[in-house]
Amino acid sequence: MPDYAPLLAALEAIPALRAWGRQLPAQLEAGLSIARWGDLPAWQAALARLPALRPSAIDLRTSVRIGRAADATDAERAQLRAALLELHPWRKGPFELFGVQLDSEWHSDWKWQRVAPHLDDLTGRLVLDVGCGNGYYALRMAGAGAARVIGIDPAARFVLQFEAIRRYLGVVPVDVLPLGIEQLPRELAAFDTVFSMGVFYHRRSPLDHLRELRELLRSGGQLVLETLVIDGGPGQVLVPEGRYAKMANVWFIPTPATLVSWLRKAGFHQPQVVDVTATTTAEQHRTEWMRFESLADFLDPRDPGRTVEGHPAPLRAICLARA
Repeated sequence: MPDYAPLLAALEAIPALRAWGRQLPAQLEAGLSIARWGDLPAWQAALARLPALRPSAIDLRTSVRIGRAADATDAERAQLRAALLELHPWRKGPFELFGVQLDSEWHSDWKWQRVAPHLDDLTGRLVLDVGCGNGYYALRMAGAGAARVIGIDPAARFVLQFEAIRRYLGVVPVDVLPLGIEQLPRELAAFDTVFSMGVFYHRRSPLDHLRELRELLRSGGQLVLETLVIDGGPGQVLVPEGRYAKMANVWFIPTPATLVSWLRKAGFHQPQVVDVTATTTAEQHRTEWMRFESLADFLDPRDPGRTVEGHPAPLRAICLARA
């Protein structure tokens, strides 16, 4: 079980989060139970095989780079690499640990470069990252000055991936919790910034998800929403029958204008789309660290502007709004 004691102590000091903090231990135990995750002992064993290393430098501001190659022997690097590979697949990244280049499926650093210029200053902020995966973005948020970042993701494998990275960071105000957004109390109104990146199109009810996000933010807080969109005008939305890019759980893909309209309807202020970028096979790709199918397998080989099902190829938008 990861050490959540510093987080629980921090939540006790925040009046709006104190009650939730007292519920958390039971939620965490349930979220990381062997009954739910049969592979959990194998992932924990991989963590136990990580070598004891001390980094001479850490960079969370321009990348996630921990230590230098000179901080580890060749044997220690091989041991580190082998243990990290046991936590495959690595979706978000990249990471560099003691000279080991962890080449994840996504170039999440590219997305962060698109997001970062549009953010409120994160210095001193309390931040929530919904659907955070292995915590790559949460670490970048800490590197941008956030006082505390809480990431939530129900997938225990990703929580353990984060713990593998955190093992070499020392004290860092970032936690990844094995929870979904539905497990957070209603109307917390506590966070300065809430991120929801790559989650929206997986929700059966997009307006309910927007309401959940708004209720987590304090008045005036900033929402950062990143999601799939399609070209088109107001009121248009793709509701794919069956799969989209081989994903079974894609429900609604709006146009940027429709997304802005939905944000207004959900009670947000000043919604705006600040970036729209087509996903390429350079940004999302199969690697040694993610050996399953990736974007190249999801696109029509005769027409890369279409998915294998005939839908428009992935186009992703970054939208900002205020509670």
